[in-house]
Amino acid sequence: MEYMPNRYLNNLELYIKEYGDLLNPEAIIKEDILRQGVFFERIVHNENFSGKSYFIFSFDVDNDNDIATRKYPEEIALQNGIYNLKRTIISVRINKSSPYKIKFDQSKDKYVLFLDGAFIGDIVFSPEKSYMLKTTSTGKSVRDIAPTIEWGYLIYLAVFRMCQYFENNNECAFCDMRSNYVTQKKTHKDYSAVKSIDDIIDALGLINASKDSVSKAYTLTGGSIVDGAEFKGDAEIDFYVPFLEAIEDKYKGKWISKVVVQAHDIKKLKRLKDAGAFIYHTNFEVWDRELFDNICPGKSLFIGRDEWIKRIVDAVSIFGEYRVIPNFVAGVELSKPYGFSNIDDAINSTAEGLEFFMSNSVIPRYTTWCPEKTSKLGKLGNSSVPLEYYVKLLLKWHELHYKYGLPIPEGYGEAGPGKAEFSVSAFMDAFKIKGDA
Repeated sequence: MEYMPNRYLNNLELYIKEYGDLLNPEAIIKEDILRQGVFFERIVHNENFSGKSYFIFSFDVDNDNDIATRKYPEEIALQNGIYNLKRTIISVRINKSSPYKIKFDQSKDKYVLFLDGAFIGDIVFSPEKSYMLKTTSTGKSVRDIAPTIEWGYLIYLAVFRMCQYFENNNECAFCDMRSNYVTQKKTHKDYSAVKSIDDIIDALGLINASKDSVSKAYTLTGGSIVDGAEFKGDAEIDFYVPFLEAIEDKYKGKWISKVVVQAHDIKKLKRLKDAGAFIYHTNFEVWDRELFDNICPGKSLFIGRDEWIKRIVDAVSIFGEYRVIPNFVAGVELSKPYGFSNIDDAINSTAEGLEFFMSNSVIPRYTTWCPEKTSKLGKLGNSSVPLEYYVKLLLKWHELHYKYGLPIPEGYGEAGPGKAEFSVSAFMDAFKIKGDA
């Protein structure tokens, strides 16, 4: 390849050349875009694309009112270009300072991606689905109640868009859930903090009846529900179980059910399972003990790191092998002021956690960290983590996944370059699928 005209592209090319035998370029470029975000130089507003629903977090580096009042696509697909890329679905994260710019090429009537002025590839926006424009019997928008992401694969049911960890300043340091709610409520009056079961069932009915629905799974989730200094009864479980029961009673087997809540004991987990939960997510976020306490103070206070780990492993006895999938927020290991000072130490720490879980029939996943400005870490001036970290994390995750002979996780759609639908990290894109060129 000819000499690249700028340092950003030179850096990207370095990793593609060095790791090309182990990782496809789609996965490497996707991580680079996720970590730095994108900015749109122009959007043709009569375009028929699915706009960002801000379903629970902003997932924007810049999330001020200027951003919140504009329509941006939920996801983009990058393809073709200088690396002859297969379709790569990427969550849109707005960053005005990103070297990645999306422009409209009027001569070719299409959008294109540039990296600091160098052409990378063609861009397609996530298509609008007809059901997203409909309303429930109470007048609620399907986009608000049950938006679909991952190119339509996943229905995202954030039924409680607040989090009680924010009380007494105990929220996770990377989380902007509360400020996202406040911003969206100002911009969209119907943005719901707590959703009703009836609205959820109505919205799912509209999706189910739509000819352009391709959804295969749903995620039921929300912020943490606590009461005082410790759990009182089954507060969180009591809140979520009726949603599960109503959905599964009406649409049993229609979609893979995934539930994202806190780490609960076996008795409570059994209630979730009996209500219809198929996959259990309880997000662990960061492995290192000191980082966990500092970055996740609410989780540390109300449950504790060791108990959280124990409950993840215990959940396998309820949901079965490989159906317990905790999330890591990849990159916060290097955040200031708490994180590691070098990349290899951060990778080694996270690898310890990945290996522990994988050796216990748990398949941890990860989300590429987006340092939203209104989160605690964002307010401290944290910016994107080096690409080297994400390349090494991809390699380590797949090395351990292969070591323990684990299956491709259920509920995440297809895997491999050109097929993956999961949009907030490249761990699904990086799978090597037999028969692919």
